Amino acid sequence: MDVRAVSAVQKYAASKPATEPEALGEAMRGAVSDFAQTLANAEATAKAAMTGDVDPHALVQALAQTELAVETAVTIRNKVVEAYQEILRMPV
Repeated sequence: MDVRAVSAVQKYAASKPATEPEALGEAMRGAVSDFAQTLANAEATAKAAMTGDVDPHALVQALAQTELAVETAVTIRNKVVEAYQEILRMPV
């Protein structure tokens, strides 16, 4: 048996759990949780900035992080919709 074939089989077996639904579900759950936490932090920072408890630099940084998180979420949504539409176009 070829050593490269054994190595390929081992690498495939090691990467297979990452594609299982449970692993994907955990990854999505973590991403959604991080997204919600980013939005909550930005909202808290904005409220604190309105009362003068936070410096403007922290507010700008929180808003930039929120903007990046929202843009990432929109990009992911667009890719999911695009993939779904591509599946619908497949001949049966």
